[in-house]
Amino acid sequence: MSSDVSVILLLALAGFLLGGSYSLWKTSRPASVALAVCGLLAAVGALVWWF
Repeated sequence: MSSDVSVILLLALAGFLLGGSYSLWKTSRPASVALAVCGLLAAVGALVWWF
């Protein structure tokens, strides 16, 4: 798998996790924060991999 595909998949995963975090905010804040942290880690990982 090329590095471009890995970056795109990590960014997609980050978007999915951050969207889930946003939707959970009113019902379960601890789960929302956990998803946000995982989403940010995925986004940072994608950026580090890209550069």
